[in-house]
Amino acid sequence: MASVTYEHVTKRFGDVIAVNDLDIHVEDKEFLVFVGPSGCGKTTSLRLLAGLEEITEGNIYIGDRLVNDVQPKDRDIAMVFQSYALYPHLSVYDNLAFGLKLRKTPRQEIERRVKEAAEILGITELLDRKPRQLSGGQRQRVAVGRAIVREPKVFLFDEPLSNLDAKLRVQMRAEISKLHQRLQTTFIYVTHDQVEAMTMATRIAVMNKGVLQQIDSPQILYDRPANMFVAGFIGSPAMNFFQAKLRKDGSRLLVDTGVFAVPLPTERSAPYQRYVDRNIVFGIRPEDIHNPDFTPPNIHAAPVEATVDVTEPMGNEIFLYLVSGSYNFIARVDPRTRFSLGSKVQVVFNMDNFHIFDPETEQAIR
Repeated sequence: MASVTYEHVTKRFGDVIAVNDLDIHVEDKEFLVFVGPSGCGKTTSLRLLAGLEEITEGNIYIGDRLVNDVQPKDRDIAMVFQSYALYPHLSVYDNLAFGLKLRKTPRQEIERRVKEAAEILGITELLDRKPRQLSGGQRQRVAVGRAIVREPKVFLFDEPLSNLDAKLRVQMRAEISKLHQRLQTTFIYVTHDQVEAMTMATRIAVMNKGVLQQIDSPQILYDRPANMFVAGFIGSPAMNFFQAKLRKDGSRLLVDTGVFAVPLPTERSAPYQRYVDRNIVFGIRPEDIHNPDFTPPNIHAAPVEATVDVTEPMGNEIFLYLVSGSYNFIARVDPRTRFSLGSKVQVVFNMDNFHIFDPETEQAIR
């Protein structure tokens, strides 16, 4: 078990900067998830830690040990890849034991580790089967088991669930979370799926174009995104953004989009007084837009007129795609809502949960 430190790490491929000045400390036993769109540098960051790519600048430590020039096999890490990478001609037992045999681990110790890993993952009855006789989820468990038997200081996961169907992904998410709690080892996990990140991580590192945008707990990223990229990436459906101005209306401060205007709660408006008559970006999440008939009690509710463009009934909720003037936005409303397509409706913004960003820097204004 060990901590991991990226100390101002940069990776260039020719003129392309894949990772730019990454500076992160991962605590021992932490579950850190790198998340971001394709090409953001998350997998490269993991491969640099694994020793599969060379660092251009900076240092990486596992515990107190500098590993820049340490061979991958000597870093005391174990990696689970997107592809299962199982040997098709070997049984599950032999797939699990293969790496240990290469290291000339004593036979008794191999048997102990394999049986223990199989028990943890619930694949004891599969040990005699070949990979072709297994389902996708079972193969993924074997791939994880092959990492467990190494008993490494750090586990690395590179999009391990992306080949599974939706139901199995949910199941495996829970199993990997339980595995982390049971093993009490440092997990570093890469995914493009923000739902995976939100449900599994102790902390999330959000990457974009090789740059770390924000690192924090899932709830802080959701409640207090540092910039528009994080705000739009964390949460599904994504946050709605409106180009607007802040203006005064007597003692009130209004967000004026030119199509509709909504007031900021008085107790939260003081920090924004200096932005009066300046352009801003106003953000609000779909789950903070309600049908007026089913509005939560005791919120600062601001009505907005809109036209229903598309409805998506989800069973436990309805996604409304709405149009107001030149703006398109999404609301996540109560399933009892009965708005018809093309109808003009009134929805309510919960102004207790608004976000305001600088349109030039795209940074959150607190």
